[in-house]
Amino acid sequence: MLSCKNLWKIYGSAKAHSIDPGLPLTENISSVEQRGGFVALADIDLSVAKGEILVIMGLSGSGKSTLLRCLTRLVEPTAGELRFEGQDLRAVPDKSLQLLRRTHMSMVFQNFALLPHRTVVGNVELPLEIQGVRAAERRQKALDMIGLVGLSGKEDHYPHELSGGQQQRVGIARSLSTNPSLWLLDEPFSALDPLIREEMQDEILRLQKTLSKTAVFVTHDFNEAARVGDRIALLRKGQLVQTGSAAELILNPADSYVRAFTASAERSRILTAENFMQRGEPGAFDVQLAAEATLRKVAETFQGGAS
Repeated sequence: MLSCKNLWKIYGSAKAHSIDPGLPLTENISSVEQRGGFVALADIDLSVAKGEILVIMGLSGSGKSTLLRCLTRLVEPTAGELRFEGQDLRAVPDKSLQLLRRTHMSMVFQNFALLPHRTVVGNVELPLEIQGVRAAERRQKALDMIGLVGLSGKEDHYPHELSGGQQQRVGIARSLSTNPSLWLLDEPFSALDPLIREEMQDEILRLQKTLSKTAVFVTHDFNEAARVGDRIALLRKGQLVQTGSAAELILNPADSYVRAFTASAERSRILTAENFMQRGEPGAFDVQLAAEATLRKVAETFQGGAS
């Protein structure tokens, strides 16, 4: 669906010719910096499969949002390959790229980005209005999406009349109103209270199950990444450190940075029986567990059997 190879983003006077594919990564970065450049992303290889939620994660300043925007050319990459649904995205002319974004991609923002003078239905209609969809059709599509995110009855409310969680539901409905192929979410819940944040994570998973969207989700929270993502791509100072499932990052960290990042992980909710299964003798145990059962579920099962 979406992939990048040897993707770089350099700010400052240094340009793509500063990068020598024959040099080690550290030498290339030093060369760019010596020429007055700042490396925001360095030699990123990444792919997103159709129907997958890929989470881009890292500390502040690690390049998460820059990578998300480079993947859609909202920020222009300095070098590297970028492909979307089989086509070379870097070769697409600007006007065609704008049309591609309007019809195949959508983004949910951290700060909701709702228009205060428009009602809920007016905000959700906006992308369809930009596409030139007829008024009656776009109104019905907007109402359908409002119902899907659980805001029926709020259609004529204005953003200031809604809670933070409700405002973000409007943002989600708006982002899905055009039925995009690629769904982009840039730290969408970081401004919400913890309980509302968990509720919205559940909402993303429910919508993903219903609509089967391909999504790229940005966060700095490992537990959130583990909850919503099929795979996690962990960045450090613009470099991709490790990609894998949450369990893979916990059990097989690539280095001390990954180990530190996953140290506070809620392992009982993330790791499953499958992560620890070994073949045993037939009849040795009479307890049956699904491979996807979390460690919390395993503990509850054995505690129940012992009582």
